[in-house]
Amino acid sequence: MPVPNVRVLVTLFAAFTALWPAASHAQVSCPVSHDQLADALRKSVKASGGPSNGGYDNHEWAAVVGRDGIVCAVAFSGSKPDDQWPGSRAIAMEKASTANAFSVKQMAIATANIFAPAQPGQPLYSITGASPPSAEALAGDANQFGTANDPMVGKRIGGVIVFGGGLALYSDSDIVGGVGVSGDSSCADHNVAWRLRQALGLDKVPAGLSPERKDAIIFDVGADGKSASGWGHPKCAGSEADVAHEIGSGVGGYSLNLQNTQKK
Repeated sequence: MPVPNVRVLVTLFAAFTALWPAASHAQVSCPVSHDQLADALRKSVKASGGPSNGGYDNHEWAAVVGRDGIVCAVAFSGSKPDDQWPGSRAIAMEKASTANAFSVKQMAIATANIFAPAQPGQPLYSITGASPPSAEALAGDANQFGTANDPMVGKRIGGVIVFGGGLALYSDSDIVGGVGVSGDSSCADHNVAWRLRQALGLDKVPAGLSPERKDAIIFDVGADGKSASGWGHPKCAGSEADVAHEIGSGVGGYSLNLQNTQKK
């Protein structure tokens, strides 16, 4: 029996391992493409030509995970990665993962809906420690962050985020993953994610914690820090609640002037 040529085997192994990342990259199943995500994000953010979302109107990061929780698309609205808060890339991925992880076919739960129950003394306190974020989130070539070849594509991010900006994605028939947005106030991030999901056509949400607006952000945290519904989120400093009311992404919290306008 002939003895295998060791040099040939080593060469073949090196070639295979070099191709392996590209092969696994191509096999990632995603409800949207990178280009679709980037285009919808830019159209949803004022800094890149879209509408205001009530916060600082910064550039934003967006990320999508498939139903299996694997990151499959990461994008940004600016012209280069550092046009957005660098730290928000990982947060966007974690928001997408959280919304997907805690939503099912029958009911969606936004990351904003988890704020109140995650506070001390509430039933989900310490949930943020349930799934540590991946250390790989900050690894890799920073020049590839937010591109079709982002180093996190094909990997699980982990982490649990309990403030606005993460929504589950629904097709006509099922839940298909989650989207996360970060780079502004958490309330503005929620508004951007809402616009983004609608632009992608993955907003067929069956039900949520708000009867009429489903997985909307619920602004019902009082001065005592308690949520009337148990699923509330604090208001942010800008006009995010007004925008949320206008686009249907929020419940309560909008200004008296806007309420009076709506009644006329």
